Amino acid sequence: MAVQPEGTPCWADAMFGDLDGAKEFYGDVLGWTFGESTSEYGNYTQAYADGKAVAAVVPPMSGQEGHSQWCLYLASPDAAATAAKIRENGGEVLMEPMRVGDFGTMCLAREPSGAVFGVWQGGVHEGFEATGVPGAYCWAEVFTREPERTDAFLTAVFPYRAKRIEDDAVDFAMFDVGEETVLGRMRMTDDFPPEVPSYVNVYFTVENCDEAVARAVKLGAVLRFGPMTSPFGRFAALSDPQGANFSVIDVTTTEGEMPRTADA
Repeated sequence: MAVQPEGTPCWADAMFGDLDGAKEFYGDVLGWTFGESTSEYGNYTQAYADGKAVAAVVPPMSGQEGHSQWCLYLASPDAAATAAKIRENGGEVLMEPMRVGDFGTMCLAREPSGAVFGVWQGGVHEGFEATGVPGAYCWAEVFTREPERTDAFLTAVFPYRAKRIEDDAVDFAMFDVGEETVLGRMRMTDDFPPEVPSYVNVYFTVENCDEAVARAVKLGAVLRFGPMTSPFGRFAALSDPQGANFSVIDVTTTEGEMPRTADA
């Protein structure tokens, strides 16, 4: 799989205090298998769907214990240059670009409204080996209370073309790289408790949304929204047993017409 165009989601990982518990949960809910952990890279453990790398789990480093969350990485041809643009446009670099052996260079950042994301400059590890198949990454949305700041930041840092869904009931934007829509942005409503910060929500593909939700809840997850059927698929939002938010979507079960969009 070739290195993805700049700004395209290319990898996802999460820190878990109970790594074995996370493996058991996602193995059951998404069908993941796991590679060997290596102490050289902090027991970073890749997850596989049908033999292809789709994500990773890792225990927290000393001092990083706390709330588990998924981190989405956006592709960059030059992580240092992207880090500079992040700073210039009101974002915060949480971890300076760091080379990870021959795998590539990573950076962690926070956009102006508070959502944390990663930047990945691929080396021998180019990112997802599969997307859109059962168990693999499918889509992501930035949930933010300050959409104007988030939109301005994303389009300044990455070569995105922004468009909005024409719907008075929802404030939703999408970002294109070339002809491909790669990322969404949703305004957080009052339905979200005030203590919930802006965050990036990652969607994983499943064969049957309702069955995946049932398995997840049985294993201790909390159902936050859904399941509901949309023009994009049948999906649901969950928090896993360690508090990490994610969504599952069955893209083969759709309902309704695709929404109209206009350039933002």
